[in-house]
Amino acid sequence: MKEIRLSLMLHLYDWSSKVYASIFKWNKKAWGISKEEFLAYPAGSIGHRLGLFYESKGFDVMPKLENHDVFHILTETGTEIQDEIAMQYLLLGNGKISLYLFGMIVVGGILYPEYTNDYKRAFRKGRSLQKFYHIDFKEILHYQLSELKIALYSNNVQINLNN
Repeated sequence: MKEIRLSLMLHLYDWSSKVYASIFKWNKKAWGISKEEFLAYPAGSIGHRLGLFYESKGFDVMPKLENHDVFHILTETGTEIQDEIAMQYLLLGNGKISLYLFGMIVVGGILYPEYTNDYKRAFRKGRSLQKFYHIDFKEILHYQLSELKIALYSNNVQINLNN
């Protein structure tokens, strides 16, 4: 049963992410940056850490979905299917609202109810962070990831993303 759920969810995720990128991100441009180019950013930067993320996971850059991958490194959320569902709960807690997000939460919550406590924790984590889901991370790939994380996790630091 577990393999069937995983197979179904991976199929839905693969299909829906492509549909999401083409329909809901029609007005967004892909960053046009390769894994190797990400790795050329300064050590510790968002760009470099993103390159390391792609390299360590064996992932390719998914055009128009690069911001989502930054969410993973920023929030230290895994990439297993239950983690992808938890990411949607985290983003909901952070204030993001989208049809895709609700679809993932509903389908994922039904197929993986044993992770309900993880989803609740992810939602609370999203609420505790400063708003980040709207940031265009391409513009700040040279920023140090550690500094952005300190700001996101602190209620006392104002995030100023002026280049």
